[in-house]
Amino acid sequence: MIVRRSVTDLPKYRSRLRGCLLGGGLGDALGAPVEFDSMQAIRRQYGFTGVTGLVPDLRGRTGLVTDDTQMTLFTVEGLIRAATAEGGFPKNGANAVRHAYLRWLDTQQHSCPPPPDDVFRNGRLREQGWLYSRRAPGNACLSGLRQGQAFAAAPFGEPGPVNSGSKGCGTVMRSAPFGFHAPDARQAFDLAAECAQITHGHPTGYLAAGAFAALVHVVMEGGSLTRAVREAMDLLATYPSHEETTEALRAAVSLAERGDPTPEKVESLGGAWIAEEALAISVYCALSHPEPGDLGRALLLAVNHSGDSDSTGAVCGNLLGALHGEAALPTGWLAHLEGRAAITELADDFAAHTAENHTITEAWLARYPRG
Repeated sequence: MIVRRSVTDLPKYRSRLRGCLLGGGLGDALGAPVEFDSMQAIRRQYGFTGVTGLVPDLRGRTGLVTDDTQMTLFTVEGLIRAATAEGGFPKNGANAVRHAYLRWLDTQQHSCPPPPDDVFRNGRLREQGWLYSRRAPGNACLSGLRQGQAFAAAPFGEPGPVNSGSKGCGTVMRSAPFGFHAPDARQAFDLAAECAQITHGHPTGYLAAGAFAALVHVVMEGGSLTRAVREAMDLLATYPSHEETTEALRAAVSLAERGDPTPEKVESLGGAWIAEEALAISVYCALSHPEPGDLGRALLLAVNHSGDSDSTGAVCGNLLGALHGEAALPTGWLAHLEGRAAITELADDFAAHTAENHTITEAWLARYPRG
């Protein structure tokens, strides 16, 4: 089942959805121009504090998102279509999400929407021309989707069937939507972990994705950030092979408790190229600046380091946006965010499909075909 939202609950829920998706997009766009730069290089170019807002990329364009936001949006679309087909929380959600990722793969292989070859390649999101731009997609995401085999996840704790040794952060950066789709944190965890195996088979890679989805679920439902981290770690402890992800989160919590956040402390948690490090850095930055008025500071901390800056910015933005809602996002940055209108529309559609009075119409099916 899906938790149905009443008319009175829907506005706050919609604000958190917008906050999660737009916040992730902002963090992504902040970090993208410096993703492959060392901290020293960032400081040489932008000063000792690093980037202090959106800066142009090598093409001279500001506010562009990467594959992190692109894949997150297709995750949302896949979940809406799965729920539309099954009338509630999907039992076969992984298949619908995989089809959504194949539609994303089209955006990486073509310059404009190709003719759909089956019903699963139809849909509104794949028609968005701005998505047809290759933004340094992860190799495991590409190779995993190109295998073309029927998908069945491995039992948790065992290597998955696709890229069994890979635990890249591509699992975590796209998994926030599972947190606002499921009825409870464990179901969010399980579906995110299952869908992470579509491209990454290392247990740490998919369990970190599950933990992130659980974090998002708790804050979406009104829980505090500290409670969300605690509940996610409690959940993790019930799965085999959780140790790497658990230790990374413990390190993030311990570091945040010492105060005085700095880029050097961020870098002590790793480079974020792998899943547990990306999750830990994002959680550390969020815990270091947890108040609504400090969301911008958290995002800047999350991107000013010698690592996968766009992914940590995106994950931190997802988490704090879900916690605080759209109103906490810096409006000056939002004005320059690529795809803002489309992201907002997708968030609103997700909220609409959870409303207690939602009706599936022909117009809805044209946007979100079943499957």
